Amino acid sequence: MSESKPSVLFVCVHNAGRSQMAAAFLTHLSEGRVEVRSAGSVPADAVNPAAVEAMSEVGIDMSAETPKVLTVEAVRASDVVITMGCGDTCPVFPGKTYLDWKLDDPAGQGVDAVRPIRDEIRRRIRGLLEDLDIQPRRAP
Repeated sequence: MSESKPSVLFVCVHNAGRSQMAAAFLTHLSEGRVEVRSAGSVPADAVNPAAVEAMSEVGIDMSAETPKVLTVEAVRASDVVITMGCGDTCPVFPGKTYLDWKLDDPAGQGVDAVRPIRDEIRRRIRGLLEDLDIQPRRAP
């Protein structure tokens, strides 16, 4: 880990659902104590509206977020890289921690289908914060 604050990159194919929700939860729950990035190997044009709605239900606004393209620089600058179905497109560098979170893809799903994915991401983010030795914010 870097001496200042740890940095985490979330990667999925479209950077429109899972990785956006994970980044939003980590940003919120770490209260700025983690540098957070998200990206996609083939970014969508916009964040999944059902993911935006599901996150707004727990008090997190993702409406201004936009999908970003995965770059080698983003991976190089991150201590932890968490992939969510991006396969082999993520560059690998020595000394990084790589995790692969198997999560359902919210693409094309309504908010009812996205809520359980959101809740599982929140659970995993809380575990990640424990692993990083950072006390998470209480809510949401």
